[in-house]
Amino acid sequence: MNKPNAYKNSAAIQASLKKRYARERRFQWYGRLAVLTGFIFLFILLFDIISKGAPAFTQQYIKVSVDLTDFELQSDASQEQLFRADYMSVIKSSLREMFPEVSGRKPKKQLYRLLSAGAEYDLRDKVMDDPRLIGKTTDIWLRAHSESGSYLKGQVTGDTPESERKVKDQQMVWLDQLRQEGRTESRFNIAFFTQGDSREPEMAGIKVALYGSFFTLLVTFAIAFPIGVFAAIYLEEFAPRNRITDLIEININNLAAVPSIVFGLLGLAVFINFFELPRSAPLVGGIVLSLMTLPTIIITSRAAIQSVSPSIREAALGVGASKLQTVFHHVLPVAMPGILTGSIIGMAQALGESAPLLMIGMVAFIMDAPAGVTDPATVLPVQIFLWADSPERGFTEKTSAAIMVLMGFLIVMNALAVYLRKRFELK
Repeated sequence: MNKPNAYKNSAAIQASLKKRYARERRFQWYGRLAVLTGFIFLFILLFDIISKGAPAFTQQYIKVSVDLTDFELQSDASQEQLFRADYMSVIKSSLREMFPEVSGRKPKKQLYRLLSAGAEYDLRDKVMDDPRLIGKTTDIWLRAHSESGSYLKGQVTGDTPESERKVKDQQMVWLDQLRQEGRTESRFNIAFFTQGDSREPEMAGIKVALYGSFFTLLVTFAIAFPIGVFAAIYLEEFAPRNRITDLIEININNLAAVPSIVFGLLGLAVFINFFELPRSAPLVGGIVLSLMTLPTIIITSRAAIQSVSPSIREAALGVGASKLQTVFHHVLPVAMPGILTGSIIGMAQALGESAPLLMIGMVAFIMDAPAGVTDPATVLPVQIFLWADSPERGFTEKTSAAIMVLMGFLIVMNALAVYLRKRFELK
């Protein structure tokens, strides 16, 4: 009489197992689908950024027959006179000689716009380097305007109606003629890394932002790392377990979740308005970012210290080491890989922040690189924000290129964290 019941129970168990295994397989496929979806979106994001930013690393140049026979100065002029000479008028007259059929104010204006506003600085540098060019007609490569560059790069074509593009039909004819004559050339845009911000896309660079980011992170690391590590050591190894300690720990965890713009408001109210520190300076930016990064460093450092085996502490204390010697000679070296990893990740987070820095004025238009932590500066995320708000097409590719540089720094910092962790673990 029990056999039918046993068969029924066995069949029920088998059916239950099949359903359980089916649910498990579905869950695994859901997980694979989620991972695949994440990779697809990441690939789309990276492809969009790289495809838009890659053209910014090349600059178009146009070879112009510059006529310096009637130049206002002689070859023996002083460097000050050569620096202040009117080179733009020389460029304009040379363009008119290259295209003598151009007449009228509007066509001439379009002709002059083939070259960048920085072309006169290129010519000035050439003449100052070699004053013997004065009195001659020489072919000199000058920077093309960003609109001309977009056509030469193939980003703008004649298929687009003229009213919807800034490169006009006549300009395209001139550029095609110059290209057929071998007077156009694409070069690596070194100015993108060696020049500051500019209102002209082809002249804009990230030098100021790189310097500002470096000084800001330097201040952030100098403040946040020692304070964060020593606070973690005290809370984990020396602080008594009472309500005050619990309150401190709760507030540290809460500060890690505070929106970054709140720290910007704190920096504006305290460091700028109350202490009257210089506005838009890496010093203030570094202090603000150190306050924002401090909870992350404390939490990760405490976790690294907690992961150290108790046997190490017991062995050190057993051979007569003091509590301080145990912590600094035995516990801290073992926990250092985790401490460094958390600190570098916190610094990488600070490198990508823009909201708190906008509040303290690091959004200013600055062309000269800072020489110290008190000079006005901007940082890469803020520079990206400024360029993204510009309507010119040239700034669109500059924005994506700056994002690529920022992502490169973040990848390097994370790779450094992994490398240091592995190296200290081996030791």
